[in-house]
Amino acid sequence: MVTDNPLGPPPWLNAPPVDPYPYEETHDLRKGPDLHPALLGLLPYIGLWRGRGRGGFPTVEDFDYAQEIRISHDGRPFLHYESRAWLLDEQSQPVRPAGREVGWWRPVFDGDRPTDDLEVLISTPTGIVELYLGKITGTQVELVTDAVLRTSTAKEVTAGHRLFGIVEGALLYAQEMAAVGYPLSPHLSARLIRVGG
Repeated sequence: MVTDNPLGPPPWLNAPPVDPYPYEETHDLRKGPDLHPALLGLLPYIGLWRGRGRGGFPTVEDFDYAQEIRISHDGRPFLHYESRAWLLDEQSQPVRPAGREVGWWRPVFDGDRPTDDLEVLISTPTGIVELYLGKITGTQVELVTDAVLRTSTAKEVTAGHRLFGIVEGALLYAQEMAAVGYPLSPHLSARLIRVGG
Protein backbone atom coordinates (compact mmCIF):
# COMPACT_ATOMS: atom_id res chain seq x y z
CA MET A 1 0.00 0.00 0.00
CA VAL A 2 1.34 3.47 -0.99
CA THR A 3 1.29 6.10 1.76
CA ASP A 4 1.06 9.85 1.34
CA ASN A 5 4.25 11.90 1.45
CA PRO A 6 4.69 12.76 5.17
CA LEU A 7 6.37 16.06 4.26
CA GLY A 8 3.37 17.27 2.28
CA PRO A 9 3.48 19.39 -0.87
CA PRO A 10 6.22 22.03 -1.20
CA PRO A 11 5.10 25.46 0.06
CA TRP A 12 5.46 27.09 -3.37
CA LEU A 13 3.19 24.58 -5.13
CA ASN A 14 -0.04 26.55 -4.68
CA ALA A 15 1.43 29.95 -3.79
CA PRO A 16 -0.03 33.08 -5.44
CA PRO A 17 1.64 34.58 -8.55
CA VAL A 18 4.77 36.68 -8.05
CA ASP A 19 4.94 40.36 -8.98
CA PRO A 20 7.55 41.52 -11.54
CA TYR A 21 11.17 41.79 -10.38
CA PRO A 22 11.05 44.68 -7.87
CA TYR A 23 14.63 46.01 -8.13
CA GLU A 24 15.80 48.49 -10.74
CA GLU A 25 18.89 48.11 -12.87
CA THR A 26 20.07 51.15 -14.77
CA HIS A 27 22.67 52.41 -17.22
CA ASP A 28 21.59 55.98 -16.40
CA LEU A 29 23.23 57.36 -13.25
CA ARG A 30 20.53 60.05 -12.96
CA LYS A 31 17.93 57.48 -11.93
CA GLY A 32 17.69 54.16 -10.19
CA PRO A 33 19.79 52.90 -7.31
CA ASP A 34 22.87 54.67 -6.03
CA LEU A 35 26.13 53.46 -7.54
CA HIS A 36 28.05 51.18 -5.17
CA PRO A 37 31.23 53.02 -4.04
CA ALA A 38 33.37 50.08 -5.23
CA LEU A 39 32.39 50.94 -8.83
CA LEU A 40 33.61 54.55 -8.85
CA GLY A 41 36.67 53.58 -10.92
CA LEU A 42 34.33 52.17 -13.60
CA LEU A 43 31.82 55.03 -13.52
CA PRO A 44 32.83 56.38 -16.99
CA TYR A 45 31.81 53.04 -18.57
CA ILE A 46 28.25 52.93 -17.26
CA GLY A 47 25.84 53.79 -20.05
CA LEU A 48 24.38 52.72 -23.37
CA TRP A 49 26.94 52.90 -26.19
CA ARG A 50 26.50 52.52 -29.96
CA GLY A 51 28.94 52.70 -32.84
CA ARG A 52 30.82 50.81 -35.49
CA GLY A 53 33.90 48.70 -35.80
CA ARG A 54 36.05 46.50 -37.99
CA GLY A 55 36.72 42.83 -37.47
CA GLY A 56 38.84 40.07 -38.90
CA PHE A 57 40.97 37.07 -38.09
CA PRO A 58 43.47 34.98 -40.07
CA THR A 59 40.66 32.55 -40.97
CA VAL A 60 38.03 35.12 -42.08
CA GLU A 61 37.89 38.15 -44.36
CA ASP A 62 37.74 41.56 -42.71
CA PHE A 63 34.23 42.82 -42.02
CA ASP A 64 32.46 45.98 -40.84
CA TYR A 65 29.98 45.87 -38.00
CA ALA A 66 27.79 48.01 -35.78
CA GLN A 67 27.49 47.38 -32.06
CA GLU A 68 25.52 48.34 -29.02
CA ILE A 69 26.94 47.85 -25.51
CA ARG A 70 24.93 48.39 -22.34
CA ILE A 71 26.82 48.58 -19.04
CA SER A 72 24.50 48.87 -16.06
CA HIS A 73 24.31 48.37 -12.29
CA ASP A 74 21.71 47.61 -9.63
CA GLY A 75 23.44 49.16 -6.62
CA ARG A 76 25.58 46.13 -5.81
CA PRO A 77 29.39 45.97 -6.39
CA PHE A 78 29.37 44.66 -9.97
CA LEU A 79 28.43 45.82 -13.46
CA HIS A 80 26.22 43.98 -15.93
CA TYR A 81 27.72 43.97 -19.44
CA GLU A 82 25.70 43.21 -22.56
CA SER A 83 26.84 43.52 -26.16
CA ARG A 84 25.11 42.85 -29.45
CA ALA A 85 26.53 43.46 -32.90
CA TRP A 86 25.37 43.24 -36.49
CA LEU A 87 27.24 43.08 -39.78
CA LEU A 88 27.14 46.04 -42.16
CA ASP A 89 27.45 46.11 -45.94
CA GLU A 90 29.42 48.65 -48.00
CA GLN A 91 26.55 51.16 -47.67
CA SER A 92 26.45 50.75 -43.86
CA GLN A 93 23.18 48.83 -44.10
CA PRO A 94 22.48 45.90 -41.73
CA VAL A 95 23.26 42.48 -43.22
CA ARG A 96 22.52 40.12 -40.32
CA PRO A 97 22.95 39.76 -36.56
CA ALA A 98 26.50 39.03 -35.42
CA GLY A 99 28.17 38.46 -32.03
CA ARG A 100 26.38 38.67 -28.70
CA GLU A 101 27.86 38.61 -25.22
CA VAL A 102 26.66 38.98 -21.65
CA GLY A 103 28.71 39.14 -18.52
CA TRP A 104 29.77 40.74 -15.28
CA TRP A 105 32.58 43.12 -14.33
CA ARG A 106 33.52 42.75 -10.66
CA PRO A 107 36.10 44.78 -8.73
CA VAL A 108 38.47 42.73 -6.58
CA PHE A 109 38.43 43.66 -2.89
CA ASP A 110 41.30 43.77 -0.41
CA GLY A 111 39.34 43.20 2.76
CA ASP A 112 36.48 45.69 2.44
CA ARG A 113 38.39 48.06 0.12
CA PRO A 114 38.04 47.78 -3.68
CA THR A 115 41.27 47.60 -5.66
CA ASP A 116 42.02 48.51 -9.28
CA ASP A 117 41.89 44.81 -10.18
CA LEU A 118 38.90 43.29 -11.98
CA GLU A 119 37.39 39.87 -12.51
CA VAL A 120 35.27 39.73 -15.66
CA LEU A 121 33.05 36.89 -16.85
CA ILE A 122 31.78 36.95 -20.44
CA SER A 123 29.66 34.30 -22.15
CA THR A 124 28.41 33.93 -25.71
CA PRO A 125 25.50 32.00 -27.24
CA THR A 126 28.07 30.09 -29.31
CA GLY A 127 29.15 28.07 -26.26
CA ILE A 128 32.15 30.04 -24.96
CA VAL A 129 32.69 31.40 -21.44
CA GLU A 130 35.75 33.54 -20.77
CA LEU A 131 37.16 34.48 -17.37
CA TYR A 132 39.28 37.63 -17.61
CA LEU A 133 41.54 39.19 -15.01
CA GLY A 134 42.13 42.87 -15.47
CA LYS A 135 43.20 46.23 -14.18
CA ILE A 136 41.71 49.71 -14.17
CA THR A 137 44.23 52.46 -14.96
CA GLY A 138 42.53 55.85 -15.10
CA THR A 139 39.89 55.50 -17.81
CA GLN A 140 41.52 52.41 -19.33
CA VAL A 141 40.60 48.79 -18.61
CA GLU A 142 42.86 45.97 -19.76
CA LEU A 143 41.66 42.34 -19.57
CA VAL A 144 43.55 39.08 -20.16
CA THR A 145 41.94 35.64 -20.06
CA ASP A 146 42.68 33.45 -17.10
CA ALA A 147 40.49 30.63 -18.43
CA VAL A 148 38.33 29.85 -21.46
CA LEU A 149 35.61 27.21 -21.24
CA ARG A 150 33.72 25.95 -24.24
CA THR A 151 31.08 23.40 -25.09
CA SER A 152 31.92 20.42 -27.25
CA THR A 153 30.39 22.14 -30.30
CA ALA A 154 31.97 25.59 -29.81
CA LYS A 155 34.81 27.01 -31.87
CA GLU A 156 38.23 26.35 -30.35
CA VAL A 157 39.03 29.63 -28.58
CA THR A 158 41.99 29.38 -26.19
CA ALA A 159 42.79 32.95 -25.05
CA GLY A 160 41.77 36.58 -25.31
CA HIS A 161 43.01 40.08 -24.60
CA ARG A 162 40.78 43.17 -24.48
CA LEU A 163 41.69 46.82 -24.05
CA PHE A 164 38.93 49.36 -23.33
CA GLY A 165 39.28 53.11 -22.97
CA ILE A 166 37.20 56.24 -22.68
CA VAL A 167 38.71 58.71 -25.15
CA GLU A 168 37.14 62.15 -25.67
CA GLY A 169 33.85 60.81 -24.32
CA ALA A 170 33.72 57.76 -26.61
CA LEU A 171 34.19 54.10 -25.69
CA LEU A 172 37.02 52.56 -27.72
CA TYR A 173 38.18 48.98 -27.55
CA ALA A 174 40.45 46.49 -29.26
CA GLN A 175 40.15 42.73 -28.86
CA GLU A 176 42.64 39.99 -29.67
CA MET A 177 41.76 36.30 -29.79
CA ALA A 178 43.70 33.03 -29.94
CA ALA A 179 41.64 30.39 -31.73
CA VAL A 180 41.70 27.40 -34.08
CA GLY A 181 45.47 27.00 -33.80
CA TYR A 182 46.37 30.70 -34.21
CA PRO A 183 48.06 32.70 -31.41
CA LEU A 184 46.61 35.96 -30.11
CA SER A 185 45.69 37.95 -33.21
CA PRO A 186 43.73 41.17 -33.78
CA HIS A 187 40.03 40.35 -33.98
CA LEU A 188 37.76 43.34 -33.26
CA SER A 189 38.09 47.08 -32.72
CA ALA A 190 35.42 49.74 -32.46
CA ARG A 191 34.47 53.25 -31.40
CA LEU A 192 31.11 53.68 -29.69
CA ILE A 193 29.44 56.89 -28.57
CA ARG A 194 27.20 57.29 -25.54
CA VAL A 195 23.54 57.27 -26.56
CA GLY A 196 22.07 56.77 -23.09
CA GLY A 197 23.07 57.27 -19.48
